Amino acid sequence: MPTRIERTITVSWQHRVLFTQNIFDAENATLRDTLVSGEKRDRRKVLIILDEALAEAQTTLIQQVQAYFNMHSDVLNLVSPPIVMEGGERTKNSYFHVSEVHSQIDRYHIDRHSYLICIGGGALLDMVGLAAATAHRGIRHVRIPTTTLSQDDSGVGVKNGINAFGKKNFIGTFAPPFAVINDFQLLATLEPRDKRNGFVEAVKVACIRDADFFDEIERDADALRNFEPSATQRLIHHCAELHLNHIATSGDPFEMGSVRPLDFGHWAAHKLEQISEYRIRHGEAVAIGIALDCVYACDMGYLNDTDCDRILRLLERLGFSLWSNDLLQEDEEGKLVVIEGLEEFREHLGGRLTITLLQNIGDGFEVHEMNLPKVLSAIHKLHDRAEGHPNYKVIPANG
Repeated sequence: MPTRIERTITVSWQHRVLFTQNIFDAENATLRDTLVSGEKRDRRKVLIILDEALAEAQTTLIQQVQAYFNMHSDVLNLVSPPIVMEGGERTKNSYFHVSEVHSQIDRYHIDRHSYLICIGGGALLDMVGLAAATAHRGIRHVRIPTTTLSQDDSGVGVKNGINAFGKKNFIGTFAPPFAVINDFQLLATLEPRDKRNGFVEAVKVACIRDADFFDEIERDADALRNFEPSATQRLIHHCAELHLNHIATSGDPFEMGSVRPLDFGHWAAHKLEQISEYRIRHGEAVAIGIALDCVYACDMGYLNDTDCDRILRLLERLGFSLWSNDLLQEDEEGKLVVIEGLEEFREHLGGRLTITLLQNIGDGFEVHEMNLPKVLSAIHKLHDRAEGHPNYKVIPANG
């Protein structure tokens, strides 16, 4: 007679994001204390992967890193100088880079009680995180994000991945990092375009979860556009906290279901990045994707005109364009390529399309189908807005 043994296995893990300044200052114990973590062991071996663009922008950073580990050599063993690797989306477009990290893990005998630290932007963190999750079936990975986008969103999540088959994050894992350490000083040399990119993820999470946070971003919009440190740091901290709250309390941290509310605006954004061959950065694509879904929700009667216009105006005040001609790129049959993003999103979610839309600022909800004519209409309305077309209805600022 057939029998079955079944048990429910519960795994508890701590997810922590620390905030500091000048992490590699000799007197800053944040990193040392995180790695030592109270364990009674020999010196911890550490391998570091460093974003090439950051190394070029902060020319003394490698020396600072080495000096820091020399200062704490009684408990930490930096097995080699930081390994500099290309960041940006190109590093996610091939498994070659994952294999390269694997080879360094093998070369320096990094085991499951050692640490692989990645210092860089979200794309490099994604790729190195995948390498960490698959070497020895998972080694301790510490993320030190160096862009606003990775400090307030992608770097504090539990996902790792690379692109394949023309699809974003097709190959990947869910693997919580050992720790995330945000050093605001590492943002200092970012280009304005890259500093701005993280703002959109804060707008996103405020739109779906926290109307008061949206109000705060509106109040700080001019300061954020000028990249004032205090406003930027407040935004990053609050956005990261909301992100961690979602991971900890949603009941689905590894996305076993089909709902991904934190991907509001992303079905079009992911496809737009791919269409543009990643000329459009992730944050820029998400801004367009949010605008598109807001106009669509408004046309469907879910979201009122005033809230829709507040969101679009805020994105523009922060410096984002809400239009790209890539939205009008057609396939051989004359269909808009961006629409393929809906099917790819459905497949990525596991078979059931689930799109987060808004009914009020701070109040997101899910739909399981999209009205294609209305989606096309929303695209053309965004074009009309960008062109200043008289048929586009603009709500006065006083509502």
